[in-house]
Amino acid sequence: MLNVDSLTVRYGKLTALDSVSFALAGGEFLAVVGPNGSGKSSLLKCLLGLAPFQSGSISLLGHAPDELPSEKIGYVPQVKTLDLSFPASSCELVASGLRRRWPWKIGKQEHERAEAALRQVGIGHLSHRSLAALSGGELQRVYLARALARQPQLLVLDEPATGIDATAEQDMYDILERVNREQGVTIIMVTHDWLAARHHCSHALLLKSRMISFGTSPGALSDENMATAFGHSGHRHSPEGHSHG
Repeated sequence: MLNVDSLTVRYGKLTALDSVSFALAGGEFLAVVGPNGSGKSSLLKCLLGLAPFQSGSISLLGHAPDELPSEKIGYVPQVKTLDLSFPASSCELVASGLRRRWPWKIGKQEHERAEAALRQVGIGHLSHRSLAALSGGELQRVYLARALARQPQLLVLDEPATGIDATAEQDMYDILERVNREQGVTIIMVTHDWLAARHHCSHALLLKSRMISFGTSPGALSDENMATAFGHSGHRHSPEGHSHG
């Protein structure tokens, strides 16, 4: 599914990623973990073909990131740029992911796919709800449905728990686990939540510009590795599991 070989990213004199290499098989659920400034966002941008890199290579399903057919990848950003006062429904936002532009008129097939994606994330009943009337957790599910409506082979999420409460966060992780398990969708999730990564993800990549560890989640996120990345071991994070690194 994914092969990253000696990836190096620099911004002037700053090295964001230093010769990072790992491979991910189809159907795996990867958490990318690390302190602020560790290169997580740079890695995500490179995987999505949104940023250049100085050396190394990336292969996604046998393609370079900027050559990958767009329908094969779904993306849920951390920052939602759409003005929520825009008079649109949940279904319309999901349908926009099918076209990569705003669907001023939704066809029957697009409407059915959007409705199915909303049901998949447990909010089919909110199909006609205006975006302004959604809670933070509901809006995050709509964006997840938008990514899943494309029926991607790879789903990429940037801090999916940002701005939602603990219950909505747990619901989000449960949905992601189900999508991964039942549909075989490969998932890459950038997160500060090391407890969620240990519990929900099959694999973890721990970064601090260079790769600290990669492998199955419990081993990659061992106390020793966490101490190397964050300066203290995982059990010293807040009880809710959110890193302050």
